[in-house]
Amino acid sequence: MSGIGIIDVNPQNVQKETLFCIKDILNPGFQCKQDWFVTQYQNGLRMKILKDAEGQMIGFVEYLPASMAWRPIEATNYMFIHCMYIYPNKNKKKGYGSLLIEEVEQEAKLSKMSGVCVMTSKGPWMTDRRIFEKNGYTLLEKKGRFELLSKKWSQTDTEPAFIDWTAKQEKYQGWHLLYSDQCPWHDKSVKALMETANEFNIDLQINRI
Repeated sequence: MSGIGIIDVNPQNVQKETLFCIKDILNPGFQCKQDWFVTQYQNGLRMKILKDAEGQMIGFVEYLPASMAWRPIEATNYMFIHCMYIYPNKNKKKGYGSLLIEEVEQEAKLSKMSGVCVMTSKGPWMTDRRIFEKNGYTLLEKKGRFELLSKKWSQTDTEPAFIDWTAKQEKYQGWHLLYSDQCPWHDKSVKALMETANEFNIDLQINRI
């Protein structure tokens, strides 16, 4: 892959490099994501952006130690991939996704971790599991439309597992929406959902995590 470069995004260069999925630094979604990114960077969150020879962005991956992941999983001593995306479509099926996965795996090995895990789904906002299966990941669990996959270096290490998030739903009565600033498009979606709820007289409680 001649001419391909990988940029490590950090709190110092995030406005210059952007967050890939949102490039307008004046967009409120960018500001929210940037604040979240800077805070979580201290907890081991990392982002890498893939660029071509002309400096155009091809894709990105966001990951962190699974113990700090914003997903309902239990995965001791694993790295967890939050999000990965290749865009536009002309850049897909060229091995770029695999290249980003390899970057995460190398960092997990340098950190003496047991492996890498990820949640996938065929629905919106999440990566399809096929790219991970192509790279040697094993499907461990399915819950609804969500899937948990992992790749570990030693067969004796403990496998990651889902935490039963449905058990915590009992404390919420009525309609509730919980969200974080991990995705820069959440805020826009929340506003749209609130407008729809008001239109149909639904008492929707919004909780920002």
